[in-house]
Amino acid sequence: MNVKFTEAYKIQAVQKALTRSGDCNLKDVADSLGVGLSSLSKWIRQAKNHEFEMASEIEVKMMSNEKRPQDWTREERLNIVIKCAALDEPAVNALCREHGIYSHHIEQWKTDFVSGKSSSPVVTKPSDMKHLKAENKALKKELNRKDRALAETAALLVLQKKVNAIWGDDEDS
Repeated sequence: MNVKFTEAYKIQAVQKALTRSGDCNLKDVADSLGVGLSSLSKWIRQAKNHEFEMASEIEVKMMSNEKRPQDWTREERLNIVIKCAALDEPAVNALCREHGIYSHHIEQWKTDFVSGKSSSPVVTKPSDMKHLKAENKALKKELNRKDRALAETAALLVLQKKVNAIWGDDEDS
């Protein structure tokens, strides 16, 4: 069954995919829309290449490489919360549109700062990520080495028991 989607539907699907929350992956968005993952990926590529005729300036801006709300650092979050503290609701909404976030993100960040917790992991520097990946790789390598040593020891014990069962214990004499 070959279903044709309108260009407007494709643009809305792309918007939904690009504004999804951090705990939702592209496959989940595609499933919720009833389209294939490959189709949604193709539409995103087309939108980024400005191949849709109806894409407005706002939609094109949304599809740029702006950060998602969960990609903001704690410092950036604090700065935007402070900026919004003195603004009225329409000004906050305008600022949110400018930065590609929603007012509920700012409220959540404010609550997180007051309670002292973080709703999402803080983005680390690339150098820190590189160090963590190297450390993770070293730990995995050590764990694999220890697993192999443990498996070898277990195999030797099993073989020793079999040898003792066949030929008897030398310690019995």
